Amino acid sequence: MGKKDWKNTLSGVFDVIGEVLAVVYVVVFALLLIDAQWPFLSNVDWLYAVFKGIWTYGAFVIAAVVGLEAMVKRNFLLFLIFAALLVVCVIFIFFPGTYENLLNFIPSK
Repeated sequence: MGKKDWKNTLSGVFDVIGEVLAVVYVVVFALLLIDAQWPFLSNVDWLYAVFKGIWTYGAFVIAAVVGLEAMVKRNFLLFLIFAALLVVCVIFIFFPGTYENLLNFIPSK
């Protein structure tokens, strides 16, 4: 009984986080589209940079949260596999040179 309770609680937490992030992402996306037609965000450099960052990485973050929500309900092995795949994605997104370094370990002919 206790096992299901923490899974449901954690799933609910990820559900709420995913919903909030989805709403924020849509609002930011809409504001960027409006800004493309009638520039108003471009005048505030730091805010425009934040919105572009949210636009760039927001879909990945939402997919990660929704995936975590789904994997919490499954067995622990699937959760670990999904978490490991997320780690790989994050490493290659934020450290692009890692892929080239990884390829350098493979001997060429």
